Amino acid sequence: MTVDAITAPAAAGIRTKVRVPLRFPDGWGTTADVFTFTGLVDGKEHLALGLGDYAGADVPLVRPHSECMTGDVFGSERCDCGPQLREAVERISEQGGYLLYLRQEGRGIGLYAKLDAYALQDEGLDTYEANRALGRGEDERDYTAAAQMLAVLGADRIDLLSNNPDKARQLAALGVTIAERVPTGVHMSTANVRYLRAKVEHTGHSLALPA
Repeated sequence: MTVDAITAPAAAGIRTKVRVPLRFPDGWGTTADVFTFTGLVDGKEHLALGLGDYAGADVPLVRPHSECMTGDVFGSERCDCGPQLREAVERISEQGGYLLYLRQEGRGIGLYAKLDAYALQDEGLDTYEANRALGRGEDERDYTAAAQMLAVLGADRIDLLSNNPDKARQLAALGVTIAERVPTGVHMSTANVRYLRAKVEHTGHSLALPA
């Protein structure tokens, strides 16, 4: 997604707010107010989780987290998505803010295509080369719906919990003020080290990887 293609998002609305207790595999838990929306531009069922004192936070901490079934649900170590999700929920709960759970599997190419890309990575391509080899964009994610969600939640000035400079660029272009960019921790394993290095070297993610 290029910043030049971005236009101001249309208005959205809150459809439902429901309180949900959360419990992670390591036993840590909290409670979230889960918001659903109407009028999102892409028609997908994105969620916002209000965590901690989100309503009272002058500058809420926000993580736009793209859905990753393999990492978030099954604990795959080929990426760092599951640990980032766990870390984000705890850190946002402490500061107050929102986790935006965005239905953009595989950087927007979908679950099956992501697994096809995994097969190509097993043959030697990196995560971006594999997407291109499938005839897809390196990263097809669009954060217009995320900006809509933040607008309806009243969060037009945020601390952004993300290592990805493209998220910051897109959200800023969509009218969201980024008060501070806050990096996540480094969640490295033997299975994802090449993946993480590609994110740093190819798209400038702010990950402090060991030499």
